[in-house]
Amino acid sequence: MLGKILVYALISFNRCWNLSKRTIHLEWIGSGDEMFADRAEIYIRSGKGGDGHVSFRREIFVPAGGPDGGDGGKGGDVIFEVDLGLNTLSDFRYRRKYNAQDGEEGGKKRCHGKDGADLILKVPLGTVIREKESGKVIVDMSEPGKQEVILNGGKGGKGNQHYATPTMQVPMYAQPGQKAQELDVILELKVIADVGLVGFPNVGKSTLLSRVTNAKPKIANYHFTTLSPNLGVVDLDGGGFVIADIPGLIEGASEGLGLGHEFLRHIERTKVIVHLVDAASTEGRDPIDDINKINTELTAYNPEIMKKPQVIAANKIDVLYEEDEQQVIQKLKDTFEPQGIPVFPISAVSGKGVKKLLYHVKGMLDNLDQTPVVFAREFFAEDMANSNEPYTVWKEEEHLFAVEGPRIERMLGYTNLDSEKGFEFFQKFLKDNGILEELEALGIEEGDTVRMYELHFDYYK
Repeated sequence: MLGKILVYALISFNRCWNLSKRTIHLEWIGSGDEMFADRAEIYIRSGKGGDGHVSFRREIFVPAGGPDGGDGGKGGDVIFEVDLGLNTLSDFRYRRKYNAQDGEEGGKKRCHGKDGADLILKVPLGTVIREKESGKVIVDMSEPGKQEVILNGGKGGKGNQHYATPTMQVPMYAQPGQKAQELDVILELKVIADVGLVGFPNVGKSTLLSRVTNAKPKIANYHFTTLSPNLGVVDLDGGGFVIADIPGLIEGASEGLGLGHEFLRHIERTKVIVHLVDAASTEGRDPIDDINKINTELTAYNPEIMKKPQVIAANKIDVLYEEDEQQVIQKLKDTFEPQGIPVFPISAVSGKGVKKLLYHVKGMLDNLDQTPVVFAREFFAEDMANSNEPYTVWKEEEHLFAVEGPRIERMLGYTNLDSEKGFEFFQKFLKDNGILEELEALGIEEGDTVRMYELHFDYYK
């Protein structure tokens, strides 16, 4: 199916069964390699801290005004925020790189550099943010109005005004601003619904949803009509719940076949799974085999899903003779009820048996933990900050040792080694990062030479 298809649905963001309804749209764009608009991969970068400034007070009648270099400004943070007006991640499909503003360098006369502006990225409720390489959860944006700082901007460096001492009255050194943090992240929208309605294509999920809720999904007699999850609110005496019609699954969905991965993730937040099967086998399918195949796909995708309680809704009994209906339903009960999975014969078209099914599901939900399903944080930006870039220490020849690596090169680039304070700062860096310890382990002795790229240093304890 080509082109842009908009599917309108009813959604409720319910807390403590307080159901407030509003109409939203979910979208799927294109076909083939194009992606459903509930997943995006983006690059984010916080702002670098502004460098401290080196300057000296120069005024008439003030021959020795001293250092007056100002501090650099803080770099901007990268912040994600829930926006209830959004319902897809489609905006992130057309722009992939997002940078917060760098802090400005400090100025003379102790002028503080301007802080960089924060970058606020707005996402729909239910968006899970993961670190791309590891797949670990950074944050689950599952609360209305939630804000989360994902990357902190670098601190501004101190100006040379801070480094004046009785013995160093003309400090030529200022602290560089902290570097920016950067990260490749995956955004995944997982719908917030109490009940997930699953089944193979054309078993009647959209028809059932349109009967039990005010949602108006597209319904037609061909496969893969539903291209996006439809949500609706079921209103019952004493409360209600949110149900999601998960698009028709196929064998191999857990391996990414068809649109498998794009829809399976929506089941993860649900508390109860309702299997809808074609009890009449109008398309020659075996309902028992269908349930087993779907459970196989759910297990392969995420074994935790199979811990959720399940219900079977045997649909299309209105086209069966009474004797055939009893035979089919009894076979389903004999197979699945010993596993603790109840079976309810229904007709989504006529409404037969539907109310009994809904009240049973409501009773199951009432006995479950009402805490929303939230994905625990697994990735911390602090860990990333501590996982510094590598360096290498080795013995090149007798009395000559070498130290190289991105961290060393960067430090040499922004440290003023000609100043006493700058050299002390560099020595502290070597000690704090274990470089001096590694040199000693290699057998370095006083008077030996340490080469760092084109620079050579004598080693003394």
